[in-house]
Amino acid sequence: MLKQEDYLLGTFSGLLTGLFIISILLFFFKFSFRFEWLLIIIGFPLLMLVGLGFSEFLARFVKPFFRQFGKFAAVGFLSASIDFFILNLMSYLTGITAGIVVGSINVPGFIIATFNGYLWNKLWVFRHEGEFLNRLSKYFLVTTIGLFLNSLIVIVLTTYIDLLPYSPDLLNLNAAKVIATIVSLLWNFNGYKFFAFFKASNPL
Repeated sequence: MLKQEDYLLGTFSGLLTGLFIISILLFFFKFSFRFEWLLIIIGFPLLMLVGLGFSEFLARFVKPFFRQFGKFAAVGFLSASIDFFILNLMSYLTGITAGIVVGSINVPGFIIATFNGYLWNKLWVFRHEGEFLNRLSKYFLVTTIGLFLNSLIVIVLTTYIDLLPYSPDLLNLNAAKVIATIVSLLWNFNGYKFFAFFKASNPL
């Protein structure tokens, strides 16, 4: 059963996610802030609360693992927002939006988001104590494969497939990143649950 601290941590992760999303939007609107974006700061914490509540409902009446997956999804949103923010920052600084070289600017954000995810997953989602280096090495092995899948999908979708015809290159880059993130999210959850944090991965 989810505890009060779970809902508090979920709300906090939602707040951070909202702040990163607003930071991402600034790249699309030429750093012109819009007042209605403040709704994102309110909306994402509420979204996380509703999501955790729904996962608790599914855990009770469908499968217990949904409780764990709900927390994993909250962490995933936060890590993804960090990843997207750094990708857009790197694209802004370098001018790169497509091609094989886009894989290089995809790496920094993925690595930072991965370390953020490791801490949240270890201490909150899977609640695994001890064996820091051993678990970290397994975590990064799973994540490295996820990074390869993530970058490969971004490269293919931005270079060989026109996802959003007649749309700005930066929008196409982010659309490709969304698809890549979904694939790597599913891979990572199963890799963390059944390999990196296997001893502690039983549903709570």
